[in-house]
Amino acid sequence: MRRISRITVAGAATASLALALSACGGTSTSSGSSDSRGDKGLAIAYDVGGRGDQSFNDAAFKGLEQAKKEFGYETADIEPTEGETDADKEQRLSSLAKQGYNPVIGVGYAYATAMKAAAEKYPDTTFGIVDDATIEAKNVADLVFNEEEASYLAGVAAAKSTKTKTVGFVGGVDVPLIHKFQAGYEQGVKDTDPSVKVISQYLTQTAEEGGFSSPDKGKTAAEGQIEKKADVVYAAAGLSGQGVIEAAAKHKVWAIGVDSDQYKQEALAKYKDFILTSATKDVAKAVHNLAKSVENGKPETGIVKGDLKSGEVGLSVSNPEFADDAALQEAVNAAKEKIVNGEIKVKSS
Repeated sequence: MRRISRITVAGAATASLALALSACGGTSTSSGSSDSRGDKGLAIAYDVGGRGDQSFNDAAFKGLEQAKKEFGYETADIEPTEGETDADKEQRLSSLAKQGYNPVIGVGYAYATAMKAAAEKYPDTTFGIVDDATIEAKNVADLVFNEEEASYLAGVAAAKSTKTKTVGFVGGVDVPLIHKFQAGYEQGVKDTDPSVKVISQYLTQTAEEGGFSSPDKGKTAAEGQIEKKADVVYAAAGLSGQGVIEAAAKHKVWAIGVDSDQYKQEALAKYKDFILTSATKDVAKAVHNLAKSVENGKPETGIVKGDLKSGEVGLSVSNPEFADDAALQEAVNAAKEKIVNGEIKVKSS
């Protein structure tokens, strides 16, 4: 266990911490001010869209808050900067490790190159990366999920809910990670009702073009699909998904959220009556569990996967219209059981 210090370090130490964090990009929040390595715990570096995306990054922050409350140590969370390079990301991760934070988590596959380099420099620090399984290092945990399984269930829900026999999928960036969401969703729709048409599109080819951080792009894409009669639209697009949900509410059709239970998100409260469900993945749990493993002296490393069987991906049931629809719940639960027992093999591409 870490030593939890009650000493407050004043003046210069606090200023130097702020300067070090600002030098590696973005802003930080922390729960203490000690410069002792033993007093510092979890630090996270956000993906594109940053904190406040009501989705992926906010889920990671929830895990950080859980760890901070449980272990009583200092934490940090750092925003990305516009147009940053892998070198910028590496500097951010290395700065956190140098200051004594442990573990240090990069939220998103974009941190892969930077994390590999930072982990080599700081072999005594445990690193974690969300949504990437390419780093093979003794001090790195690859925190990944079977998103395609939750997306399959979203497809079942969409196929059972559509009245126009047309549904949509909006992917933020055309990359393998988001292909998993699309593949599972389309398979779930077609297995449930082959007559339902799926309109799928991506907002951008690269994250740098704003595919995960542009609600206006998401709104435009969703409105285009709605014009083509889609009455259920599923977005896997980070912050851009807010625009998809806004468009669905405007036109009084269903949206399906992603990563977090978006029906419960305060920033989306005025649209919640049109959020049928969300395909969730428990990034908060993965972040918290890595911090806990370090705190217990047995750090997780290698591939750490969450799936439907473990309960780390699934569909939210916060909307009463979804939860109280017996026929819809029967279809979703039947599909879930078949995925868990291996009867249904969900495609990931």
